[in-house]
Amino acid sequence: MRRTPRIGSGGAGPRWINSSGSGSGKDGKGVGKESDETEDNNSTEEVKASSIEGTNPEGGESDSESTPPASSSGNNKSLTKPTVPTNYPTVLALPIARRPLFPGFYKAVVIKNPAVVRAVRDMMARGQPYLGAFLLREEEGKDGEGEALDKDVISSLDEVHEVGVFAQITSVFSANPNPTASSEGNKDVDKSSGEDTEEYLTAVLYPHRRILITELLKNGTASEATEARVELVEDDQPPEIQTATPPQTPTDETPTSGRFSPITSFLNSHPVSVVNTVHYPTLPYTKSSQHIRALTAEIVTVFKDIAQLNPLFRDQITNFSINQVASNVFDEPDRLADFAAAVSSGTSGELQEVLEEVDVANRLGKALVVLKKELINAQLQNKISKDVDTKIAKRQREYYLMEQLKGIKKELGLESDGKDKLLQKFKDRAAQLAMPTPVRKVFDEELNKLASLEPSASEANVTRTYLEWITQLPWGVYTPTRYSVEAARQVLEEDHYGLKELKERILEFVAVGKLRGSLELPTPEGKIILLHGPPGVGKTSVGKSLARAVGREFFRFSVGGLGDVAEIKGHRRTYVGALPGKMVQALKRVGTSNPLVLIDEIDKLGRGHNGDPSSALLEMLDPEQNKEFLDHYLDLPIDLSRVLFVCTANNLSTIPAPLLDRMEVLEVSGYVSEEKRVIAERYLAPQAKASAGLQDADVVVERSAIDSLIKWYARESGVRNLKKMVEKIYRKTALKIVQDLGEEKLPEPPLQADAAAAAVTPVTEHSSDAPLTPLTEPEPEHDQKTHPTTTEKRAPLVIPTSVHVRITADNLKDYVGPPVYQKDRMYEGPGRLVKGVSTGLGYLGNGSGAVMPIETLTTPGKGSIILTGKLGEVIRESAQIALSWVKAHAYDLRITSSPDEQWLVNRDVHIHMPEGSIGKEGPSAGTAILSALVSLGSGVGVRGDVAMTGEISLAGHVLPVGGLKEKILAAHRAGIKTILAPAANRADIEENVPDSVKEGIKLIYVEDVREVLKEVFGGAVVASSGEDVVSRWADSVQVKEKERFPESSGN
Repeated sequence: MRRTPRIGSGGAGPRWINSSGSGSGKDGKGVGKESDETEDNNSTEEVKASSIEGTNPEGGESDSESTPPASSSGNNKSLTKPTVPTNYPTVLALPIARRPLFPGFYKAVVIKNPAVVRAVRDMMARGQPYLGAFLLREEEGKDGEGEALDKDVISSLDEVHEVGVFAQITSVFSANPNPTASSEGNKDVDKSSGEDTEEYLTAVLYPHRRILITELLKNGTASEATEARVELVEDDQPPEIQTATPPQTPTDETPTSGRFSPITSFLNSHPVSVVNTVHYPTLPYTKSSQHIRALTAEIVTVFKDIAQLNPLFRDQITNFSINQVASNVFDEPDRLADFAAAVSSGTSGELQEVLEEVDVANRLGKALVVLKKELINAQLQNKISKDVDTKIAKRQREYYLMEQLKGIKKELGLESDGKDKLLQKFKDRAAQLAMPTPVRKVFDEELNKLASLEPSASEANVTRTYLEWITQLPWGVYTPTRYSVEAARQVLEEDHYGLKELKERILEFVAVGKLRGSLELPTPEGKIILLHGPPGVGKTSVGKSLARAVGREFFRFSVGGLGDVAEIKGHRRTYVGALPGKMVQALKRVGTSNPLVLIDEIDKLGRGHNGDPSSALLEMLDPEQNKEFLDHYLDLPIDLSRVLFVCTANNLSTIPAPLLDRMEVLEVSGYVSEEKRVIAERYLAPQAKASAGLQDADVVVERSAIDSLIKWYARESGVRNLKKMVEKIYRKTALKIVQDLGEEKLPEPPLQADAAAAAVTPVTEHSSDAPLTPLTEPEPEHDQKTHPTTTEKRAPLVIPTSVHVRITADNLKDYVGPPVYQKDRMYEGPGRLVKGVSTGLGYLGNGSGAVMPIETLTTPGKGSIILTGKLGEVIRESAQIALSWVKAHAYDLRITSSPDEQWLVNRDVHIHMPEGSIGKEGPSAGTAILSALVSLGSGVGVRGDVAMTGEISLAGHVLPVGGLKEKILAAHRAGIKTILAPAANRADIEENVPDSVKEGIKLIYVEDVREVLKEVFGGAVVASSGEDVVSRWADSVQVKEKERFPESSGN
């Protein structure tokens, strides 16, 4: 059953409903709305004429019932005043949702069940407008249960509370559930169909007394065939409110159990709920009881407090006072308790408890509790309303005052418009810059555009950002350059050790700038500097040192993985969030037009779907084009000819040829062991010691420990891994010092925040009787600070002078763990190696050299070659060349017994280079592979103290290779005594390889593979005959004359 909303707002209870039909309109809807009918004057007059439940002088309820005013609708039969029966045991049971009814207070309900609607109309027509209203229990009547709220019948007594009210239906009103169904277009259809339409009924109930259910006679599930039907009122007749006819003279006959009373026997023909009830009277009480009078006074006081906060309560209290039968409210405390419960917004359970209470004192107490909650809600609502009003008033006041202040300042000339200040700011910036003529023209146009735009326009924001970029670029602003060669040399020596060739080239660069008056590269002969070398050799730091040497601003950006042209040349201004390119951002950040810009990792430049960044770099780096570099965002020519560009790369093969052609490549080779040791002692160790907090401690890493680090832990060409190892040593040392000294000698100083928190006076504990009221709600867990905060920096601890730590080669393992490299050579010399094995020298990808053994083996097969060890394409080709040369000279090397005999016809050759996880590439292993194959075929081992490198050709020539410095360093570390190197690399070795590396190594320069075979097999004898292997070979294998070597390449 759907009930009309409870009258009132903000926690107010239901108000009196006009039981008269005179206030309704033509369609009778006016009375159906409780909130509209409450203020009707007719309602006040009728309530005045009605009588409430009487009380006897002793305080008990009287047997006579108050009779509400009869509703009038202009019909004569409404003038007859009905008499409320004192004994009416059998009634129609109407379930009420959400709130119970209280005696003496009207309530309007909506009845939707057609059977109940017909039964009510039948009751009104018979003059028996009485029913029992009972509250549905919570599981049936709470919100969210859907259709459970729309019940007009009950099937079991468990669905409702036992105590309800005996109510009189003062008036009923028809309510159409579908308003569109009653339109003029549908009237003819309803008349012609002759069928009943669904009808809702609004009934105004006036409760008289409390009643108690004793028996459920009928549960309302009878067949619809027995339902009574009511004729429809013609549409052309005005609707009228049906009122109760005078009832028949009630009898005192009480029905037996399970049988209908004669007065209400007609309800048996309707499928409605019918129950037997008994009167539920209030217990006698004494009006002069101090307890009752105190409770009554407190309720009156709470009413006054609520009336001051809620105007709706004020109206209800006024109506209650007017309709009060007794002159003093203390004479009817039970009536006051019902009124307090009726107007409050308590829960259905609390209100039902008030209704069921028969002791007046207890009823007043429960009503007071409900009313107190109403007061708390009203106070909270009032506080919230005041807070909102205060905030709104404060903001309005601030807004008005700010507007007045702006107007006053503008009239006095103290402050101009924001747009004028912005325009003046741009003009002042431009006046300090030497803008070129095209730039100045664009600036003036954009400034005029901004002056004509409204500040709130989107175009104004775009134009403002554009002008910000133009006026923040260093047009015509340059940094004076220092051309002192000695100062540059001093800076380079301070920052780097070694790199002699690179330092000389930079000093040449500075000297040329001193003579020319500028460092800008001449056009078109000038080139961009490209520092090429393995990782960790200091390419980026060399760029920083160069900027410091010549006194220029430094800016670095990496293009590794860059795949968008917009990063170089910027975005178009049409895009949201557009920005200039990296070069324009660099000029804005450094504030000068001639910085040193380091473009890092240029060999790792990507290429995506947004264009080719390498092509965009051509315009920026090319001296012929960068005088008028055009950024997409600015769309203005920018002179980059005075910018000094330095690029870095690890691999030249991945740089596009047009871009590489515009650069001057400076090789930054790796460091030898001596250079690494000096770098570690001068730079790496002091930096790591200071970063570990040991700058004042007696901690020394001895030279033997550094040598062991270089040999067994960090063999790469650079010093990056060596730096990591040195830092690890000092970190481990710091941990050992703290653990050995303990907290006694190195106490932890108290934090300032902890001291401040401890100084706060603790909160005084409340007594157990005083309630604790939290001022604010507790914050969520993630908002609470679990640790104190402070802005003071902590001072470093002072390490006692008694601490002395020495790191040597013997205890180095305790700090950095076991060695990374176990040994340098798989096959130790100095005797002959295993048949089919030789020693080569290679250059690894990390920039370091390595001693690489080469193993060969024959297996049954078809004469093919098998290559393993993660070999690259070039080294595979070298293996094919070596095998072909050995097969061609198999008889001369006495591998075969006759010239016509072929070697390895039915056998495969397997060539393997150990450490298969390391990739190997390049032609350097040609001579080593050939020597291993000759050893395999002849059965004679290669000398164990000889290592070789060099590329070979099919004619047997030994060609030059690179990385000789790193290879010789690896051989020196492995204890190799003799190195076979190409003769064409002789000048490179003598010039670039330090004497300390070549010390103790015999370098033999070869031009032909026959010279290689003579060196690696010299002195070896055949086991069967005792003949020297080299002398046994034919004359065609003998070494040719040196002067005839060039002619042999044409054979």
